[in-house]
Amino acid sequence: MAQKMLLVFVSVIMGLFSYARLNQTFNLMPVPALVKVNAGRVGISGQFRVAVTGKPNSRMYSEASRFVRRLSNKTGIFLDMQGYVTSNDTDTTSTLLINIQRPGLLKLGEDESYTLETHTGKIRITAVTDLGAIHGLETLLQLVSADAAGYYFPGVSIRDNPRFAWRGLLLDVALHFMPVDVVKRTLDGMAAVKMNVLHLHLCNDQGFRVESKLFPRLQQVASDGIFYTQQEINTIVNYAAQRGIRVVPEFVVPAHTTAILTAYPEFASVERDYKLQRYFGVFDPVMDPANEKVYPFLEKLFTEMSSLFPDDYFHIGGDENTGKDWAAVPHIKAFMKVHGMKTTMDLQTYFNQRLLPIIKKTGKKMIGWDEVLQPGLPKEITIQSWRGNEAFYSSVRKGYKAILSYGYYIDLIQPASYHYLNDPIPDSVKLTEIQKNFILGGEATMWSELVTPVTVDSRIWPRTAAIAERLWSPKTVHNVYDMYRRLDIVSLQLESLGLQHLSYKQVLMRRLCNGYNTKPLEVLVSVLEPLKIYERNEGDTMYTVFSPFTKLADIASPDQEVPRIFNEQVEAFLINPSTISEKEIRDKLILWHENNVAFKLLLINSPALSEASLLSENLSALAAAGLEALQYIHDKKTADTEWLKQKIAIATSAKQQGGRCEIQVVNAIQKLVERVTILSKF
Repeated sequence: MAQKMLLVFVSVIMGLFSYARLNQTFNLMPVPALVKVNAGRVGISGQFRVAVTGKPNSRMYSEASRFVRRLSNKTGIFLDMQGYVTSNDTDTTSTLLINIQRPGLLKLGEDESYTLETHTGKIRITAVTDLGAIHGLETLLQLVSADAAGYYFPGVSIRDNPRFAWRGLLLDVALHFMPVDVVKRTLDGMAAVKMNVLHLHLCNDQGFRVESKLFPRLQQVASDGIFYTQQEINTIVNYAAQRGIRVVPEFVVPAHTTAILTAYPEFASVERDYKLQRYFGVFDPVMDPANEKVYPFLEKLFTEMSSLFPDDYFHIGGDENTGKDWAAVPHIKAFMKVHGMKTTMDLQTYFNQRLLPIIKKTGKKMIGWDEVLQPGLPKEITIQSWRGNEAFYSSVRKGYKAILSYGYYIDLIQPASYHYLNDPIPDSVKLTEIQKNFILGGEATMWSELVTPVTVDSRIWPRTAAIAERLWSPKTVHNVYDMYRRLDIVSLQLESLGLQHLSYKQVLMRRLCNGYNTKPLEVLVSVLEPLKIYERNEGDTMYTVFSPFTKLADIASPDQEVPRIFNEQVEAFLINPSTISEKEIRDKLILWHENNVAFKLLLINSPALSEASLLSENLSALAAAGLEALQYIHDKKTADTEWLKQKIAIATSAKQQGGRCEIQVVNAIQKLVERVTILSKF
């Protein structure tokens, strides 16, 4: 244990030293490929002007104008709204000069590089395409600094380009629908951290979410009346394109098609009464690959849907087919026998082979989840890996282009550090250069079983910014300490864009407390996180699409700052008490111990909070144990065996979940208790 604590302490100290020595990450996220600091400084005043030169397009002018508005909001400086963005190639008076060679194309592999130079009085952003220049503007906004003299840009020289071409976020709008304004603010957040692919998961067992003019029953009976009109899809695509982001649609087949089969049951493998699924999970309904009428239907539907999305890629899903409906139907079993198929996965490969020419006919490239990777699958299909690294590296070794999502499932409530250290090409995996080139990049996935438009931001941000850095920045950028330092700052920057990952908590707490006094709940929630992986939706009461998502587990957010910092402080304190203020630890323990009295008063007017009652009691008892342990350590006194047994029992009890949440400071406080035991041995 002592060795482990020493390693943690060394890691923290090295993190501090690394930041102090290099100090070139500033508050930037993602960290650029190369940053050099100079002695220059560019002050920000009401005379700030922008000149766009070279061969700009309307997108570049619009983004330059948006940059100035955001700069004004960030600094509170009144910037002249007339003529602050010009196109004069001979301009020598503008503060910011942007030069691009050509408009960028929204396609995989387009040049997104840029250079940014700030010297005394002048800033220059130079890029091959406007996409690179837009990234440069985001970097420049993150560089805004302040001191007694006012706001300014520090002197830097930046050369930057992405490590991977595909830096995506899947937003599931099928399980829980996300209105257009939620999608827009998500796109704003993505652009701020240089992500460039929005993957929209548009249909599932719970609903089909896009208007079809050819097959109107899809929105009439298969959506609960909640869907995007084609005009709204156009709005989303244009909004994304303005920010340099591609939109890739996913229409999952042949499984997860209960919604489609509710509208058109004639395409199902099994004849039954189909209704929209209200629960979440993996279900048996699946389209019938032996029915020749299925393929003209999909060709018409996919042709219509692909026309709404100009991107080159079209995702067909292909995941989580149980095969049970196929195995249960005589005509499908006979079909498999005639075609020499031994397993239902052979049949799915056949289905995918029939889909490929349909997708190609629309001018698109086909993507599927890694279940589609079966013998005989054409190499033209891109694999998106979610079940494990083995499938991912197997696909690139076999010559398939691939996108990594395994390790980036942000809906599973894992910490940013976990995602951050999940590199698509780790040193432990040996690949040839050709195989490495098959790795397009990665994609965070926001599945919406357990989120609503109110809470979705808190599950995406700010952790996804860490994934964005992993996919953009050099592989050598992996200092977790510095990542968290910058992530806390970037979180506030994301909030300024309108994202609600911070502000939503107060809304839900006031609702849950049935009033304005939320402080006791706030103290408790600050050390809680929802159950991770899929544990939250296990137990006697399963979530449905109509369940309340306004409870304790919805208020608690992933990777909480308070327990993360407390746990680091305890680790450092136990290694060397002189490095960390004992008072800081003690003050937190006192706060948590005393909070239970005030929390109990909230229960009088808010029965909904009763699910948190045991958590509050356990936190209070746990904090009291920590205070006793801290005093023993301070006094260098020992405790008897009975004391230890009692305190360990308290810690064990505090590990129980309540309200589908867990206390995140249990292990740290238990270590304080165990340290007393170590002292008693000497």
